[in-house]
Amino acid sequence: MVWSRAAAVVVFAVMAGSAAAEGIGVRYYTSDDTLLNIGSYAFEGGRTLALTVGIGSGAFRHPGDPANVMWTIGDRGPNIACDEMRNVAGVELAACRDVRNGRVYPTPSYAPSIYRVMLQDDGTFRVTDVITLKDRDGRPLTGLLNPLRTASTETPLDGRGNRLAQDVHGIDAEGIVRLSDGTFWIGDENGPSIAHFAADGRMIARHVPRGTEGEYAGARYDVVGSLPAILTRRATNRGIESMAVSPDERFLYFIMQNPLANPDAAAYRQARNARLFKIERATMRVVGEYVYTLDDPRSFRRDPSERQNDPRISELMAVGTDRLIVLERTEQTTKLYEIDLAAATNIAGTPWDDPATRPTLEQSDVRAVAIAAVPKTLRFDTAEFPQIAGKTEGMALLGDGTLAIVNDDDFGIAGGRTQIVVLRGTGIVRR
Repeated sequence: MVWSRAAAVVVFAVMAGSAAAEGIGVRYYTSDDTLLNIGSYAFEGGRTLALTVGIGSGAFRHPGDPANVMWTIGDRGPNIACDEMRNVAGVELAACRDVRNGRVYPTPSYAPSIYRVMLQDDGTFRVTDVITLKDRDGRPLTGLLNPLRTASTETPLDGRGNRLAQDVHGIDAEGIVRLSDGTFWIGDENGPSIAHFAADGRMIARHVPRGTEGEYAGARYDVVGSLPAILTRRATNRGIESMAVSPDERFLYFIMQNPLANPDAAAYRQARNARLFKIERATMRVVGEYVYTLDDPRSFRRDPSERQNDPRISELMAVGTDRLIVLERTEQTTKLYEIDLAAATNIAGTPWDDPATRPTLEQSDVRAVAIAAVPKTLRFDTAEFPQIAGKTEGMALLGDGTLAIVNDDDFGIAGGRTQIVVLRGTGIVRR
């Protein structure tokens, strides 16, 4: 392999403490695989978009997989928020003015899928298998929005502005892990939920916040209300983007993409306290809940801002039991932090999970209420590597000890393409 080598960067070393940019090797992979082509979509009176499959919403490599292979996930398919239609599609849909939180789906028949990806010695990658996510009867799922009543949601429209029906079989697939038995666990940003899938992509069970099971009535899969009810207070489109599994596969982990809108959207916009959960896989019981404190938005050097809800968490990876790597990002800047749950306060089952608690966890200074947030050690920051694409959402350790990160190209709606970046020398290792 040919690696580009970063020069020494003193600022990074100061920020990271034990981490440094000096000596980090970087290699970039791209692909022209025809399996990644969806085709073009022409908006009436607007632009024609060349759509591709966005495979980088999550990534995972099982230790038993070949050294250069990982599994990735595509989310709900091409979609554009109504307020972005003019910039992205060159046209505004009249129907967008008549709905709240409108979301346009140019190809609503897209079925979220798992992709087996192989890195090639020539600096390209190819997709060697596609597993479509399906209900228990084998019918493909969609990426459309669920008919939620408790959590906030969006209104789906097609590319001509026609209202689309919400779908109990829709999933916004994000984080992914693969177990030794070949099954997958996938995080869902919309519900929010986590779902267990067989090796062939059939859904075994979907775990949702307690009390919301009835909102999935008629589903052709099992629905289990095992997640804390307070998760229904996630902000719209800020649910579960991450999944991780302990090396012994006893525990699953996920972290909310952002702090909850608890008690309201104003709290979400100002909050820094995101909730991280540990689940005992044999019983699917939550045995741990921890606070992860998001960084100051001004510290993301490619795109600093004053908005605290710009930083978000898009990926999680276990490098040991209760030792995790968190991918915290903005649109253009990504930071990788190593955390250790043993040094943090477990708040599972405490009044912080009670919606009546005031002030809420999201409104509180954790130090003032005697909560130890997870300690964070910076391992990598893309601010020093301008060739790395923005919106990084996937992360996996390869068989040679290098770390792969993948961007979500949003299905090419803005001209982006999937880029896999392999990093050597980050100090991230599985123990």
